Amino acid sequence: MAEVEFGGMTFKGGKMFAILTALSTLGGALWGGFEFYKDYMDMKEIIQNIDIDAIAAANELQLQKLNDAIDYTRDIKDDLRQDIIRVEGVAEDAGRRTKAIQDSIDDRLREIENLNRETEKDVRDTMRATENRIDESMRRLDEDLNRTLQEALDNPLAK
Repeated sequence: MAEVEFGGMTFKGGKMFAILTALSTLGGALWGGFEFYKDYMDMKEIIQNIDIDAIAAANELQLQKLNDAIDYTRDIKDDLRQDIIRVEGVAEDAGRRTKAIQDSIDDRLREIENLNRETEKDVRDTMRATENRIDESMRRLDEDLNRTLQEALDNPLAK
């Protein structure tokens, strides 16, 4: 077996393997610590180079744009509200006019129906009067005809 002597101590087999593992772990830990320190220093440099005024100006610009967008949205909302109120007014006015026209049409239809009833009654009355006159004329004609026939039959010369 291999044997290593270091600082007056002799290391054999498993001990040597444990020491190599401990040394490699120590080396890895040192390398990791160095990388961490290097990243920390790089980040520190980046943080020190940050322009806070530029960030504040950018934030202020974004805030101004947001406020402008809110104001624009408010203006749009107000315009839409006014448009809706105007449309509601037009719709109500159209409804009132439609109702007035419908009422006028209904009134005219009632007048026409009444006039039609009166005309129908007048025509019926005129027809009855005409029928009565015709009946009376026919009755008189029948009486005249009967009388004339009776006279002709009663005439002694006609025999």
